[in-house]
Amino acid sequence: MIDRIIVGEIATNCWIVPLPGESGGCALIDPGADPQTIIARLRRLNYRPQYIVLTHAHFDHIAALPDLAAAYEGAEIAIHREEAARLGPESREIHRRDFAAAGNASYVDSLWKPMPSPARLLAEGDRIGPFKVLHLPGHSPGSSGFLLEEEKLLFSGDTLFKAGIGRTDLPGGDWDKLQRTLERLFAMDGSIRVHPGHGPVTTIGAEKGYRW
Repeated sequence: MIDRIIVGEIATNCWIVPLPGESGGCALIDPGADPQTIIARLRRLNYRPQYIVLTHAHFDHIAALPDLAAAYEGAEIAIHREEAARLGPESREIHRRDFAAAGNASYVDSLWKPMPSPARLLAEGDRIGPFKVLHLPGHSPGSSGFLLEEEKLLFSGDTLFKAGIGRTDLPGGDWDKLQRTLERLFAMDGSIRVHPGHGPVTTIGAEKGYRW
């Protein structure tokens, strides 16, 4: 069963996804804050992450990554290649710039720990564990979705929400690319359940009427 933990001041959805055929193995999607809360939930569920996958690298989706990487050595950290600069030892100033644009650079300073580098850089059509990678640019250059095809389930990050879409006014945002991304998503099977980066679960079909 997929589990959700709502973390941090910005109420980011961190998703725990059991891996089929792997007793106790899971994928962790977007550990955005509150690492000890996430670790406690993993222990209660008796799960150990094999993958830590990131829909994008805005700080509210990755702030708990240093602690999770330390607690679960060997978990494969994966993100789209166009987000790679926002991970690793030189990434702090990029995140401060992002949140300065949103008027809250102190959020980064209050939570910052040295950020690990990704073990794997993803691209459109790649597979990681049970997921197919969809490149969904617009909210950020490397925003990605992780699709479970048989289950008809998409982890959309901050691209598509219930009755909402991702903002494009932060560094790297692109309104035209987001429009094309949304057109792509709305052409998909309407029954696909969307597990977003913030807020409740929805479906592709429920959001097709959204006007942006």
